[in-house]
Amino acid sequence: QVQLVESGGGSVQAGGSLRLSCVASAYNVSTDCVAWFRRPPGKEGGEVVARIVFIGEGTTYADSVRGRFTFTQDNSKNTLNLQMDDLKPEDTAMYYCAAGRPRGNYCPPGIYETYGQGTQVTVSS
Repeated sequence: QVQLVESGGGSVQAGGSLRLSCVASAYNVSTDCVAWFRRPPGKEGGEVVARIVFIGEGTTYADSVRGRFTFTQDNSKNTLNLQMDDLKPEDTAMYYCAAGRPRGNYCPPGIYETYGQGTQVTVSS
């Protein structure tokens, strides 16, 4: 059963914008732990781009994307969105949404148990 499905990746020039979406099933984006990760080409591990630390509170962003990326949740569609503006070549990566069950209302860093298949974002200079 596919539980997280991303879309919206593509190729843009530096300074451009893309909007990623992730439709969730088996998770509730308003009450479960949700996040966006990315894995740059040639790197083994991924890095968190944006995540909810406490359910119902604000979003935490990586320093490298703060002010350029915006993470939103559409509860009516059970969907996560990542609006990416002023894209840079170093934003080139495979982007994944992730979900997990919270501990109370807290989402510790290692809580994510399910990842989507990923969507590729390529930014050219």
